[in-house]
Amino acid sequence: MKKVIAAIDVGTTKICTIVGTLDSGGNIQVLGVGLVPSHGMHKGMVVNVEEAKESVAESVRRAEQASGLKIENAYVGVTGRHISSMNSHGVVAIPRNDRLVRQDDLKRVLAAAQQINLPDDRKILHAIPRSYMLDNQERIKNPVGMHGFRLDVETHIITAAVASVQNLVKCIRSVGVEIQDLILEPLASGEAVLTPEEREIGVILADIGGGTTDIAVFKDGSIYHTSVIPVAGYQVTSDLSIGLGLPFEIAEAMKKKYGNVYPEVLTKSQETMLTVEDGHSVSYRDLCNIIKVRMEELLRLILLEMPDSNYASLAPAGLVLTGGSSKLAGLEALARTTIRIPTRIGEPMGVYGITDILHDPAQATGVGLLLWGTRNQGKPAWEAKRQSGVLSGFVKVLKKFFGI
Repeated sequence: MKKVIAAIDVGTTKICTIVGTLDSGGNIQVLGVGLVPSHGMHKGMVVNVEEAKESVAESVRRAEQASGLKIENAYVGVTGRHISSMNSHGVVAIPRNDRLVRQDDLKRVLAAAQQINLPDDRKILHAIPRSYMLDNQERIKNPVGMHGFRLDVETHIITAAVASVQNLVKCIRSVGVEIQDLILEPLASGEAVLTPEEREIGVILADIGGGTTDIAVFKDGSIYHTSVIPVAGYQVTSDLSIGLGLPFEIAEAMKKKYGNVYPEVLTKSQETMLTVEDGHSVSYRDLCNIIKVRMEELLRLILLEMPDSNYASLAPAGLVLTGGSSKLAGLEALARTTIRIPTRIGEPMGVYGITDILHDPAQATGVGLLLWGTRNQGKPAWEAKRQSGVLSGFVKVLKKFFGI
């Protein structure tokens, strides 16, 4: 039987479940997608377990119905303002007479890097090796098989609030789905929309969703920096609702249908009043101006999250925008003029089958979760994490650290 693989992206505005199988070449054939509105979520975190559980259950049901497959376990994305990150250094001696670095030494040095003081309400979600150093030789990607006396590792540590993770896990497991792994969402999105060349030379990824903007910087083929901003599409809609005197739901619909971040290039025929379904009339130019101001602010916030203000050196490949809110007309050009670095919109790639709905920046995280899982199939847990650049735990580690 073919291996069934599934992913659940629990977002602020939508929940997307994707299920498929692996073909003989290790590629993903998508057989079913369950896309439903999200309830019980706010800024990437569960605020009402029952409502969130019902949304997850409906999403899973639709994916199973479309594919004819039963989802028993899934890769699940994690985000929210409770996420934080730091860099840590680990060092161990190579004690054997031959001074040959083995796989166990990688585990030891990574464990040493994780010896950090954390409050009881926070635990490590990922410990990501950025580079190794063997004696005085720097920037080693894989020291196994090399000789040396001292092994160092520079590690990016991502932590999460225990309670927030427990609430998310509870929603997933309550619908009969076990969690195969938890992955920070921008890491997953990067799997779906970035090229190996971008990861190597340096690139900024910003996944602009409904409740959060998830940021990851990749450099030298590995993760370099991560952060989560609690500002995204929801705030744009809220501004439209307040500024134009519209109900929130109608403001959201107007944003999606008419939104453009370049009101100054509107033609005379577009200098018009838009009549919405409840009888309100709003100026097309006012609508677009509000969107532009908020998106300019968000682009600047993204740069403020960078660990280095020399963006040209940090990320020569520029900025890749993805997520549902990246689809606003003109955003790519606005980013180039506002923050003056190369910018493109990232669409998911790397899967086939029922993919029409998935060729959309809004589905980058869901597709990325599948790709992340596929690239770790059949490998020992520690080795899979090292090769993918991610060191999150499997179910036994989740139970140990998050009490589930």
